[in-house]
Amino acid sequence: MGIFQRFEKKVEGAVNGVFARAFKGDVQPVEIAARLLRELDAEAKLMSRDKRLVPNEFVVGLSQHDHDKLAPYSKTLSAELSTELKTHARDMGYEFNGPIRIHLELDEHLPVGRFTVASEAVSGAGGDTPATTTAINRAQLVLEVNGMRHPLQPPGLIIGRGSEADLRINDPGISRRHAEIRVTGQGAAIRVEIVDLGSTNGIVVDGRRVRQAHLSDGSRIEVGQTRMLVHAPAGR
Repeated sequence: MGIFQRFEKKVEGAVNGVFARAFKGDVQPVEIAARLLRELDAEAKLMSRDKRLVPNEFVVGLSQHDHDKLAPYSKTLSAELSTELKTHARDMGYEFNGPIRIHLELDEHLPVGRFTVASEAVSGAGGDTPATTTAINRAQLVLEVNGMRHPLQPPGLIIGRGSEADLRINDPGISRRHAEIRVTGQGAAIRVEIVDLGSTNGIVVDGRRVRQAHLSDGSRIEVGQTRMLVHAPAGR
């Protein structure tokens, strides 16, 4: 039995077969599962020799008809889809850097039976609460690492390889507590700087090895083998 057949049976069983009855001829949950798995494969970004970063937030656009049919089961569907994504990621050596979130959204321009998928790697840095797309867009500056954007907001974040770091990076050249990005002020008065926390390999900003440096839009940071970019979110 293939992965999609297993998924279809699991989902149908979870809602007593209602999917099979309700969605004949419409967007099928198994079609969404297949598209999401292809999205992981297409968007995987190399982190290290055996690890690749993949998106963890997905927006599924649906026609009015399909949205009305699927929305009542969104919680069950999202849970089952997330399980399939995690299984596929484990098999392929993919890595999420935050919780998986799947949103069903209405797109009035879509015809019945058609759907779209948009994905993004959204940071889980800063405790258990992930950085949402809204938080990223509101930030004056973001830190982009391995294809993921982290909003730079007060008080900042600790970069490191250890569990106590806010932004954990699997790079042997990075110390457990490598550096701190300190953010003060708000709006146009925001100030961002990076400080070495006594790391083994140090930090490089814009090509210069430093212990402490001011960061602004366009600043490039190197820690270990990892490169980071500070920039304003798209549209600013």
